[in-house]
This record gives sequence, C-alpha cells and structure tokens, in this order.
Amino acid sequence: MTDRRRDLRLGGAPPAREGTPRDASKGRPWQTENGPVINKSGFKWIGILLLAGIGGTAGVVSWSVDSTKASALEIVSAGRPPAATAAAPARTSAQDAPIVEIAEAAAWEKFLREAEITGQERISGEQAVTSPWRLTLALGGVERYGLWKNPEGRLGGFIEGWQYEIAAYLLDRHLRLNMVPPTVERRFQGERGSLQIWIDGCMTALEKEEKKLRIPGSRLLDWNRATYLQRAFDNLIGNYDRHLNQVLVTPDWHLILIDHSRAFAASKFDKRLIYTEKHREGPKLMRQLPKGFVERLKTLDFETIRAATGGCLNPSEIRNMLVRRDLITAEIDRLIGLYGADGPEGVLY
Repeated sequence: MTDRRRDLRLGGAPPAREGTPRDASKGRPWQTENGPVINKSGFKWIGILLLAGIGGTAGVVSWSVDSTKASALEIVSAGRPPAATAAAPARTSAQDAPIVEIAEAAAWEKFLREAEITGQERISGEQAVTSPWRLTLALGGVERYGLWKNPEGRLGGFIEGWQYEIAAYLLDRHLRLNMVPPTVERRFQGERGSLQIWIDGCMTALEKEEKKLRIPGSRLLDWNRATYLQRAFDNLIGNYDRHLNQVLVTPDWHLILIDHSRAFAASKFDKRLIYTEKHREGPKLMRQLPKGFVERLKTLDFETIRAATGGCLNPSEIRNMLVRRDLITAEIDRLIGLYGADGPEGVLY
C-alpha cells in the first residue's frame, strides 16, 4: 500500500508543513510564497475540510488525498473523526440536495472538547486582532489543529465575543448550511473560549481575486448560489465584518465561512440589511435561495433560536435577529415580485 493510501487514515500526526503561516487568525492555510503547498504528485490538500452544502455535497471530511486520482468513495471511507458512527442516512442540505454525512459533526465536536492539548502557538500580527491560539489536539491516535480565541467586550472600537463563534456554527447547523466549521466551547489556560477546527488546504477569496482565478463553468451556478447563501446568513446574524479573508475556497470551489466574533451584536443592522441593492460596493442581492432554507428561516422564533444557539445569545440579540429575519423575508418577497419564485430565473430553487 502506498504512502498516499496510508494518508487516507485519520490516525497519526499532521504531515509536516512548509512555508510560514499568513493571516493564521483567519484560518488560512500554511503556504509558500506562491500559494498553498502543492505536492508534486498532484494537489494534495491536507487537513479538515468543511464542504459547503452546494452541488449535492456537504458535511465535514478530514482528508489528505491526491485529488487528481482519489474517488469519492475513498474520501468517504477515510473521513472519520474519532468514535464516528457509520454514515448517516441521506438528508437534505441547504439547497435540498440529498447528501451522505461523510463524518458527523457531533464526532468532531467531541474531538474538540475532549482532545488533549499537546501544543500551542500564539498568533499575532496585523490580521490577528484577537490574538488567538493555534492548538495541537490529540485524541485516540488522531492529531489535528484547532483555533482558540476568547475576545469579549469592546476591542479596537468593535464589540467582540467568542460566544458568537459558537452561535454562528450552531445556527449554521440548524439552518443546514454546512458552511461554518465545527466550533465548541473549550477552556484553555483556565479561561473560557471558542475552539474551532483548523482549516487547511484552502485559499481565501482574497487570494482568488488577487490571482484572478476564474470559476470553472461547471461550478459557476453553485458558486453563485453559495454566495447568495453567505449573504443571507450574514444578513441574519448581522455580520457586517465579512471580508474576503474570512471566506475560504476549497479545491473544488465550495465556500467555508470563518471568523464570526463580531456578528450578532451590531444593532445598527436591525433596521436595514447588510447585503441589498444599496450595498456600499454596489448591488449585492440574495438573488437565489434554497426553498428549504427559506422555509427554515421563516420558522425561526425566540425559543427556536435560543435552543439552536445553545444559550450563546442574550434575549436582546435574539430579538434583533428576529427583526433581521423579517427584513430578509420582506426582501425575498420583493425579489420574487421582480423575478418570480420558480423557473430558471426564479428566486427559489
């Protein structure tokens, strides 16, 4: 059996990395000066990959494979967190496409909570405004990295909260977006904070723009729809701080959303949405959205949000989200009036 096949197992330490970390507080991959580390035998993307729920694929998968050769079956059989159960029955993702759970989120949450911390590194720099830690985690022969942070209160003129990282993940799960990496509460050095699985093997949306990379035609529709979902999600949670370094792009053009410590608290977006035709950078509409997502959005109420976010939000933050929910549904109705609900150009799919 080749080394590549052995890499498909979750056991063992993370492979050695090259280059230096840049913008590591945003979950960026380790890179060389020329971009992500690329193995000569093909694109060997290493680490924990959260597939956005688009194009019929969603879920969490830990893998290290030659993406020019590995089959979906190989990735499914390898992507198991510690103590994971067998693949779950098919269910519905954010865009109502049947999927198979590659590795259950609950197992990754257990790993984040219970893994031994065997290494730690403080991250600093211009982008690391909350001075997070990159922790090495080990459990049951498996080692992975996690990003721990605990900002709280007003920092540099912004309201920050580590609890918001957890709330964003839990709300993502409730809405079945599959775009936010597993995140839990974890004590470190005697303090409470959020611990999120570390994302490797992706470029940021900023790097995509800087390198002028074009989306393959076969992925363009799903890419656009994922972008619309991101806008809807950020509108809902009041995340005015989304920028291109907080959107990770997987090798197969799925989106991963990170860094939500400034979401939920901003009251100025309780009267207007962030992403509309009047966005400061030009029109940014929620042009097409999954019917299932919209239905789940409409069913949100105070108790549902409080239960879904595990007590991470206070009553005022929940009420503000409900106001934004109403603004979103009103905007969806407006768009339906312009483009219709169904059909190739319709708002809902």
